[in-house]
Amino acid sequence: MTAGIVALYAGEWRVSHDGKAENVYQTKESAFEAAVAAASLALRQGHEVIVKAPGHGTATGAANPG
Repeated sequence: MTAGIVALYAGEWRVSHDGKAENVYQTKESAFEAAVAAASLALRQGHEVIVKAPGHGTATGAANPG
């Protein structure tokens, strides 16, 4: 099973996969789009996928709305 979890880590949006959250995204939405793109590839390779994203946060999804 492949899981991608969009989360805010120390004020930065990241996608956690297999215990790693290496890339930083400017918004929650861009992190989600990256997670879904990776999930699409995993599905084509025959893997089960789960993508989770928080429903809370700023309207734009920006980590720092200022």
